[in-house]
Amino acid sequence: MAPAFGRTTHDTAWVLCTGCKSPIYHKRMARTIQVCPECGKHERLTAQRRLETLLDPGSLNRIHLRPANEDVLGFVDTLPYPARLAQAREQTGLDEAVVCAGGTIHGHAVIMAVMDFRFLGGSLGATVGDLITLAAETALAEHTPLLIVTASGGARMQEGAISLMQMAKTSAALARLDEAGILTVSLITDPTFGGVAASFATVTDVIIAEPGARLGFAGRRVIEQTIRQKLPPEFQTAEFLREQGFIDMIVPRQRLGNTLADLLRVGNFRTSEADDVQLGSLDQHQLVQDPRLLPQHDPWDTIGKARALDRPTTLEYASLAFTGFQELHGDRISGDCAATVAGTAWLGERPVVVIGHQKGHTPAELARRNFGMSMPSGYRKAARIMRLAAKLGLPVITVVDTPGAHPGPRAEEQGQAVAIAECIQLMTSLPVPVIAVITGEGGSGGALALATANRVLMCAGGVYSVISPEGCAAILWHDRAAAPLAAGALGIDARSLLSLGVVDGVLPEPEGGTGADPALSADRLRSALMRTLAELTSLTARELVHDRRQRFRRFGGLGSAAETGTNQEIAR
Repeated sequence: MAPAFGRTTHDTAWVLCTGCKSPIYHKRMARTIQVCPECGKHERLTAQRRLETLLDPGSLNRIHLRPANEDVLGFVDTLPYPARLAQAREQTGLDEAVVCAGGTIHGHAVIMAVMDFRFLGGSLGATVGDLITLAAETALAEHTPLLIVTASGGARMQEGAISLMQMAKTSAALARLDEAGILTVSLITDPTFGGVAASFATVTDVIIAEPGARLGFAGRRVIEQTIRQKLPPEFQTAEFLREQGFIDMIVPRQRLGNTLADLLRVGNFRTSEADDVQLGSLDQHQLVQDPRLLPQHDPWDTIGKARALDRPTTLEYASLAFTGFQELHGDRISGDCAATVAGTAWLGERPVVVIGHQKGHTPAELARRNFGMSMPSGYRKAARIMRLAAKLGLPVITVVDTPGAHPGPRAEEQGQAVAIAECIQLMTSLPVPVIAVITGEGGSGGALALATANRVLMCAGGVYSVISPEGCAAILWHDRAAAPLAAGALGIDARSLLSLGVVDGVLPEPEGGTGADPALSADRLRSALMRTLAELTSLTARELVHDRRQRFRRFGGLGSAAETGTNQEIAR
């Protein structure tokens, strides 16, 4: 039998890679799951092979649906539509272009809908829409994550407007999973276009793509003919789309099982599993909550410590203070800001979302990360991941270390003020515990956009201010050299901020600062977070929102008067 991809040589035991054209022994290709060992080209898999590759042996449980009468138009091109269907069924052994099943991946339950491009180009017809919808309804009934593997040229033209309606039907089915708090994941394989790309493939919580997979609404040839321009080779590839903010991660086929299992572990978590929260080993007195216990330091010297390049970054804390961090990319609108990182992780035995500013230690890394100054796409990415946390009931942990939001013209053109405002407002309404930690610089609204939390902790060497001392000096003293005076006047250090109630607790740092012993700093952070989270998880969603709003309502003369009325309101 000929292989399912490429062309054969005279010896059918060999196949030609469709990418580099190298002849590969078919058994070697089978061992690499149809990935060319020479160039890494990911050849297409059948739906059955995909299920066998991902699901644990013996766990597959097919979800069947008898095909309805698809030929509502009596459509004929070179063949009547029923003849085309019969031909596709004979050639593939499938009833339709998607196969649905339940099972487990590394022991974690999942409902899968896997498309097969061999069946009429994986086109979206009524039965395909019914099967995707049935898979979503099964996931809803079983409260189990849904994984959709896409491979499609788009809508099925032979079914006319009925095919078009499947985009809305399947999208509505996934919306019900959003309402129920059930994780949804797309795996984009090559190709995914048209009505599939513009519906269930791209509205999931997490979008994973195989290397080189193409995704788009209109095909390359259609676009080139329309605009009469040659498109770049990487256009519409997964790599291109991740840069544009539309793909969370690109995962080679050999690593898909582990990646999906990590996501499913989070998606299958039940809050009752973590009722006995581990409190960690932090001594109660190590999280300082009395400003009198903190030594007085020169504020300008503290600025220097907060900006030190050896201080641990968010990604370092994510690997040292948490386990299983899985970074998610993109704002699904315009880009993926490197100055903001976000993803799921585990704090002890509880899944959480971690979001933070990312600086770096070297000039090259600082430049690549924009010195930790987020673009609007960074705040929109943070907001997207916060919404995912709210949907799944995951606590949000933010790590703040930024001089401020990026102040350039491109950021303004992309709506920097709006992005920050929306992020702050969203945080006031999240129905989950929110804890912010200022680990270095907390600069202005760019910091507050990730620090509108139930509890705000701070490393002793950090700073938090409405403006940089240099900026304040330039505006009020008309002399940037007056920055040390401004630093003292602004009350930016941990002792001053704890006195004002702007932060709720201060973490002492190792001798020489957090950069001198990142592991110890991360241990202290982990313990403080676990203790703080244990306190917050006793509150209901409504109480968490009330607690957070009241925390910020208190900053002003009317705070206590307003609190009385609000307490009466929540009591009702």
